[in-house]
Amino acid sequence: MTATFEDLARRLRDAYAGGTVPPLRDGLDPTDADGAYAVQTINTRFWEAQGRCIVGRKAGLTAKAVQQQLGVDQPDFGVLFDDMRIADGGRLDPARAIQPKAEAEIAFILGADLPDPATTAEQAAAAVARVHAAIEIVDSRIADWKISFADTVADNGSSAFFLLADAGRPLAGLDLEGAAMEMTVNGAVASTGVGAAALGNPLNAAAWLARTLAARGEPLKAGDILLAGALGPMVALTPGDAVVARVAGIGECRFTYGN
Repeated sequence: MTATFEDLARRLRDAYAGGTVPPLRDGLDPTDADGAYAVQTINTRFWEAQGRCIVGRKAGLTAKAVQQQLGVDQPDFGVLFDDMRIADGGRLDPARAIQPKAEAEIAFILGADLPDPATTAEQAAAAVARVHAAIEIVDSRIADWKISFADTVADNGSSAFFLLADAGRPLAGLDLEGAAMEMTVNGAVASTGVGAAALGNPLNAAAWLARTLAARGEPLKAGDILLAGALGPMVALTPGDAVVARVAGIGECRFTYGN
């Protein structure tokens, strides 16, 4: 290993403007979670110092099939900054993205803190103020999406942008596990799935995030946005695409990938 964590963090930051970089093999073993989160944290602190504000977290790798594909047995997380949010019905300028893909999710907005490193799904549910249909636009600074677990973690969970449906619902009475998802691109169905894809239930993903962040001394707080993981396959975007995500019983949201 010849590159330091600071080197890798700088390389990823530069990729936002300069284009993709090769996988981070010269500084990270593909399964080195601790090292990868150290790189992520360096850049989180850098961006905060530049004035970006954290508004929540995203869970990734919540589907067992994707975990198996990358040879890991755990989800990962990334930071959501305020300037990553797109308005429901808004536009994303392709000049702001590199190799983006869209995935439909369920999002929570918390109404209470979750400071317990042993948080259960039931405790997470009690802290949820609203539930929203959501779309995450993931994007990798790693060339051709040739990512390992360490690559995606270091790269802030391959995050880019996100949007939430304007209308949210209270959690009571919602079937999160059985909620059917359909995402269309230009009116054609491009991805389908169900709430159970996110660790069996999106609340399980919320509890995992709460436990993990509390153990790191960075607990989830009231007002935080929490993206609970993809409900179906992600879809590569082409300029001009109009994307709509519908989650049964919860709502729908949309955006256009174009200027």
